Amino acid sequence: MRKRIFGRRLKRDRNERKALFRSLMNSLVLVGKIKTTEAKAKSIKGEIEKMVTLAKNKEESARNLLMSRLSNERVVEKIISEIAPKFATRPGGYTRIIRMGPRVKDSAKMVLMSWVEEVAPTNFRQEKRKNLTGKAENIKQKSESSKKAKTRQKAISPKK
Repeated sequence: MRKRIFGRRLKRDRNERKALFRSLMNSLVLVGKIKTTEAKAKSIKGEIEKMVTLAKNKEESARNLLMSRLSNERVVEKIISEIAPKFATRPGGYTRIIRMGPRVKDSAKMVLMSWVEEVAPTNFRQEKRKNLTGKAENIKQKSESSKKAKTRQKAISPKK
């Protein structure tokens, strides 16, 4: 019997579950909506709402706690700067779960989990490095100097 045991196991061990929930929460924050199974969505709903409530404080301790739970600086920054201000007057209920049809492969109940207020998705493209041309020139200079050194060694070494 399962008495006084909280949470869903989802056929995963503890570390796999933590990683799964962390990645689902990160995706929800960055993209604004996720398509997943009903059990997974219900599992992360309470946790993500606690994080938004925590982010409303905008204190350093809240930032550290969010960072320990999500371990992604972009996600923490987006929760604090974009998502939490949108829900400043709302006492709770930041996410919604919309049921979709069953998945074709295994008939699992699928849902679309999103924020109640519209949240813009984050651009995933990384910024280009500013000093890329300078580094390329340094690499060329190093390769040319190594070629010169090799030719000098050949010239200096005695012939057999």
